[in-house]
Amino acid sequence: MIKVVCAIIENEGTVLITQRSSRMAQPLLWEFPGGKVEVGESEVEALIREIQEELNLLIVPRERLTPVLHYYSSRAIELIPYTCSLQNGNILLAEHQAYSWASLDVLANYSWCPADIPIVEEYLHLKRSQL
Repeated sequence: MIKVVCAIIENEGTVLITQRSSRMAQPLLWEFPGGKVEVGESEVEALIREIQEELNLLIVPRERLTPVLHYYSSRAIELIPYTCSLQNGNILLAEHQAYSWASLDVLANYSWCPADIPIVEEYLHLKRSQL
């Protein structure tokens, strides 16, 4: 089981999502950005590092949502989402093909990586219950 963290980066009523490149597994699907937790690293440390490396952004993780266990054909992952606020930085894509600041009303319309779908659903439910 590979432990992976992902960031739901909120900014002015939108959420940052990234599109995987054609060279990556799950090519061209959308996901919340993040990456693997390294040995000796906390989830929060991994999330801050991964977002800095992949997107050149500084974030502040806030709330841990429900982890998702997902079984791909070649491996199993535990995807651990955190809502985050954007501290600063200008997006520079290191691995992804594209990004979008998506509003809540269109978030479900993207072609998501399978492991991210339950996170999108939980996040939208959480946000709608706060209205």
